[in-house]
Amino acid sequence: MKYSEDGEKINLVSGKFNYTFKNNELPFKKVILLNASLLGYISEIDAENTIIGVASPEYIYSQKLNDMIAQGKIHNVGTDQKYDVEKIISLKPDVIFTNYIASFDNTYQLLKNNGIQVVFLDEYMEQKPLEKTAYLKLFGKLLGKEEIANEKYEQIAKNYIDLKKLAASSKSKPKVLANEMYGDVWYLPGGKTFTANYISDANGDYILKNNNEEKAVTMSFEEVYVKSKETQYWVNAGNHLSKKELLSINPFYSKLEVFNKGKIYGVTAKEKQKSNDFFESGVVRSDLVLKDYIKIFHPELLADYQLTYLKELQ
Repeated sequence: MKYSEDGEKINLVSGKFNYTFKNNELPFKKVILLNASLLGYISEIDAENTIIGVASPEYIYSQKLNDMIAQGKIHNVGTDQKYDVEKIISLKPDVIFTNYIASFDNTYQLLKNNGIQVVFLDEYMEQKPLEKTAYLKLFGKLLGKEEIANEKYEQIAKNYIDLKKLAASSKSKPKVLANEMYGDVWYLPGGKTFTANYISDANGDYILKNNNEEKAVTMSFEEVYVKSKETQYWVNAGNHLSKKELLSINPFYSKLEVFNKGKIYGVTAKEKQKSNDFFESGVVRSDLVLKDYIKIFHPELLADYQLTYLKELQ
């Protein structure tokens, strides 16, 4: 994502899409979001009152937003399988923010034909944590919250850089495994992904750190078993609550050294029904996510800190 200003307008490049917003169209006052992952940015800059519609509200963690939905201030505009186009059109939004999904092309076209501005944001493609956080500044600009957005970004960035320095001061660099198996395939974060960058910044030794992929790398259990010898920590082991639950899904896990001798963490500390704040505020608060990983790998550096998003499986 890149954006620039030239007096009269803002130019935005997001993935393969280009947008121009004239200053007299801004700030947007009526916003519809089709992805829960974008809500964290709007909550962080206290702009919730601009939201008039959301898709799949069951995935929303924020209590404030849930209250607004219950009060009818925010409307449910469908699911990630089917949007309620008539309802969206009747709400007359200034803009819709969403991740681009090719199978929805016809729906997007229908909305545009009705004069609705659809903006595709690809924050999930950003692999550097602070670059993902930086979308705060774009939302600040588009929603008339520039000052608070810039302040929040600067604070999170400063925290992140200070924490990274703190982690680097540790003499230890424990070996780390991440993610979990689906069926008989283990989807490991590639060595240039978001998760790999976090592990590296937290001074962990990720087992695929030398890989160059920005997407998941698939491996069999046997391959992971060989690579993960001497691993002390296993992170992002899904949203499971216990080691017993992990084994009920895949009994092979019991063969892993890290399962028997190490520590395992899932992203369950802030989960309610189908919603999980790791995928909402955690998208923005890269400083707190990094702090969690540092607390796990180097507990002595953050003696008084309690984990925010991650939780140990017992």
